[in-house]
Amino acid sequence: MQKQQRLLREIAKITGSPPKGISLTSKDETLTAFEGSIIGPENTPYYKGIFNLEILIPENYPFSPPSMKFLTKLYHPNIDENGRICLDLIKMPPKGNWKPTIGLEGLLIAVKMLLEHPNPDDPLMMEIAKEFKNDKAVFERKAKKYTEEYAMPK
Repeated sequence: MQKQQRLLREIAKITGSPPKGISLTSKDETLTAFEGSIIGPENTPYYKGIFNLEILIPENYPFSPPSMKFLTKLYHPNIDENGRICLDLIKMPPKGNWKPTIGLEGLLIAVKMLLEHPNPDDPLMMEIAKEFKNDKAVFERKAKKYTEEYAMPK
């Protein structure tokens, strides 16, 4: 019951005053599956793309983090070809920094920030991280191409 009430509060907050470029919708009445959307931030190769995420809520939420993955393909050093995200906030300590106070809005904002500021020093995709560090123009061209191909509204 505590999980349900917490999620209802979080949904009300996000839908009442959504952070810029972020949305969240429940995929079922049990509030165990959500779809999040992030609009690609300005001044990034992801600009104007719409990136959808699947968010699955564990039974013991908020004491365990939700699992999140991108449904939209993107070219990023911290996101693999299956949409998995390398972000310490979605992992339990000691390897991660999940805290029950973070919530869905905080996670979506953190993922949006990861689009704005990739972390090539903690990559999921080594080759993309090397490219990001050593030839940013090539990285940005490829990321923009992926955005145009997979994330632009048709």
